[in-house]
Amino acid sequence: MINRRAFLGGVGVGAAAALAACTTTRHGSVISSSPSPSPSPTTPSPSPSPTGVRTWSQLRATLPGRLLQPADPGYGTARLAYNPRFDGTQPAAVARCIRPADVQACVEFAAATRTPIAARSGGHSYAGYSTPARGLVVDVGPMSTVDVRRDGTAVVGAGARLMDIYAALAAAGRCLPGGSCPTVGIAGLTLGGGIGLLARKYGLTCDRLVSAQVITADGMLRTASATSEPDLYWALRGGGGGNLGVVTSFTFSTAPAPALTVFSLQFPADSAASVLGAWQDWMAGAPDELFANCIIHGGTPPGCQVGGCFVGSPSRLNPQLDDLVRRSGATPTSRFVSAKSYLDAMRYSAGCSQLTPAQCRPGWTGSGGTLQRESFVASSRIVAAPMRHPDQVVAAIAGSGLDAIFDSLGGAVRRVGAAATAFPHRTALASVQLYHEGSAPGSLARVRDRLGALLGNHGYVNYIDPSLASWSNAYYGGNLPRLRTVAQHYDPDGVFAFAQGLARA
Repeated sequence: MINRRAFLGGVGVGAAAALAACTTTRHGSVISSSPSPSPSPTTPSPSPSPTGVRTWSQLRATLPGRLLQPADPGYGTARLAYNPRFDGTQPAAVARCIRPADVQACVEFAAATRTPIAARSGGHSYAGYSTPARGLVVDVGPMSTVDVRRDGTAVVGAGARLMDIYAALAAAGRCLPGGSCPTVGIAGLTLGGGIGLLARKYGLTCDRLVSAQVITADGMLRTASATSEPDLYWALRGGGGGNLGVVTSFTFSTAPAPALTVFSLQFPADSAASVLGAWQDWMAGAPDELFANCIIHGGTPPGCQVGGCFVGSPSRLNPQLDDLVRRSGATPTSRFVSAKSYLDAMRYSAGCSQLTPAQCRPGWTGSGGTLQRESFVASSRIVAAPMRHPDQVVAAIAGSGLDAIFDSLGGAVRRVGAAATAFPHRTALASVQLYHEGSAPGSLARVRDRLGALLGNHGYVNYIDPSLASWSNAYYGGNLPRLRTVAQHYDPDGVFAFAQGLARA
């Protein structure tokens, strides 16, 4: 197994995905080759909420057997998020929602009783915001179907996790750009933007969003698209999970599944600064087909490696890697390059090369998977402009025990305007995830702030950090005023308000 956020060079063998020729059920996900319905000639009308849900007993009656409170069997497991650091948080209830009407009833109840409410897809919120203390968790996990249509669109339930989506798409010969962590939910990934392995070639996950079904604070089920609720559609593409409403399904445009090549280069520990500087210059001129991260391990001395994937063959990739080595002036201590199918590349990046997609699922939810929860602290920075002093950046990380994962942006991400969606970091060179297994908040904050002084106060909302100064400007930049306006329109009473949310309580 490799770190869930980074390529660490593990070699694995897996079977290539088969193309689906007819409707099939695969690990709870539906793969369909049926034709897409014709688009509606008119803007869909919002669907009203159920009425009269004002008490826990009424909500329980609306969700028979699926509202779990502390005294109920199954509550102890249902309340768990991915990160054990939040196990001490006790929500008042967890609602296992199987249809949009269930979510509507939960939102109506929360609005009427002023109960804190949060949606949960994969449960990976870095700050634990999907587990509100004494609040209502709207667990959309049961809504996890993946319907791949003949026109290349895919309708994905908000509770679907990435590995299940990748398996379903690969079976239909399609792909969607997304992240590497296999148990992350599609909702959080998309709503925060969706930085991932294929973003330079195919865009962010949110750039592939055609429409979303979303339940807003008034309990209405709305269709957000370019022609229906366009301001909401704009905000959902990078405005962050937990804001504006609860999405129940997404419709994405997909691309033909490509053949990929994965790679990992380990460098000597004393070369971190030269490799980081060479990496940023190399990526600035790299083809869209190339994604690479540069990982600085905060030891003494700091370690360094570069890994990623390439849309194409090893013979086309290797000259690119040779160029990086030449620029860095450092000879790698190891070099791994391997051609893989789309699905096998996603399994590799997830640390699941030795597992089937069914095994590469949560082991704590009863889904039959083998992956376990992980305790960590994390934050982020954005490389908004070329780093003038890579040696100072490495020095800020050295000795911290953190991993600083520089994920390349550019390519298709850059070709979308900063104001075209809510995701503001379109011209950035890279995002930086700061990650520490276990608990080391003091060390994390020191490195985060040192890098802020060097790189600027920018961050990625999907790596949300409860102690980040000026967080709203860091996450949303120039898009913040419009996001505030949209949030005020759709949630004027702050039903979805939380510590780092856009709605005001």
